[in-house]
Amino acid sequence: MYEQHGLRRLCFMLVMDAVIFAACGLFFFLGRLLFFSSADNSEDNGIFLPVIMYHSIRSGTPAEYVTSPEEAESDLRWLKNNGYCTVSAKQLYDYTCGIGELPEKPVMITLDDGFYNNLSEYLPLLEKYDMCAVVSVVGRYTDFIAPADPHVSEYSYLTWEDIRCLIDSGRIEIGSHTYDMHSIKGARRGCARIEGESAADYSEKLSADIGLLQSEMHENTGISPIVFAYPFGSVCRESLPVLREAGILITLNCYERPNYITRDPDCLYGIFRYNRSGLTSTEEFMTRIMKQ
Repeated sequence: MYEQHGLRRLCFMLVMDAVIFAACGLFFFLGRLLFFSSADNSEDNGIFLPVIMYHSIRSGTPAEYVTSPEEAESDLRWLKNNGYCTVSAKQLYDYTCGIGELPEKPVMITLDDGFYNNLSEYLPLLEKYDMCAVVSVVGRYTDFIAPADPHVSEYSYLTWEDIRCLIDSGRIEIGSHTYDMHSIKGARRGCARIEGESAADYSEKLSADIGLLQSEMHENTGISPIVFAYPFGSVCRESLPVLREAGILITLNCYERPNYITRDPDCLYGIFRYNRSGLTSTEEFMTRIMKQ
């Protein structure tokens, strides 16, 4: 019975991979019309920072949002051999506030959705190569899906206990990926504003969602996320005041462009990321994203 259930879950995840890929492609196109940044993020005004976006790290057939553990390790080995050092969200924010310096060749690693394999497969690789990352979780997945079918690397999500393990490792910071707005069903796409929705109604809904995950995270782990990853990259201007009010200091999108970090904290609202597709090699991917 468990094997049958696991097979159904795996098939479901494969279908979701395809749906998410299509949705992200749509939002990437539309987002170019809506994308905003609170500060100048140009080559003449800051330090070059490539940011990598992973999702699921698992064995099996690679896909656009699935990377094998072997390829993930190959990426870390490439970064290490080429002199890149991972930076944490806190280190990045501190730098923009005039505290400390960034390494000569900084890189940021992020993982979206909160898959259990971020702990089972990826954390040991970070430990091996002495690197760090940000894992952005979806609250509803942690509350309801993870405990119902936990600790299967192919498809499970992180439980609260798992999240505490990641934090305790000292290598993972936890970000917010909304509590229950990681969806492409109905009129709303991710946490974007619905056409015709008043700004007040939108702010109220988003604030309630973000606030719920912030409070649950603090209750279960003692920390409050300072990083927010937009589901499907569906950014909108009206979200920023709500995120600021919730204590978010860094926002991550899905637009594939380089970042240039300045001493202005506002440059962290609208960080670009390159999706790490499992369908390309380490050399091809790294060559593309390291072009300034």
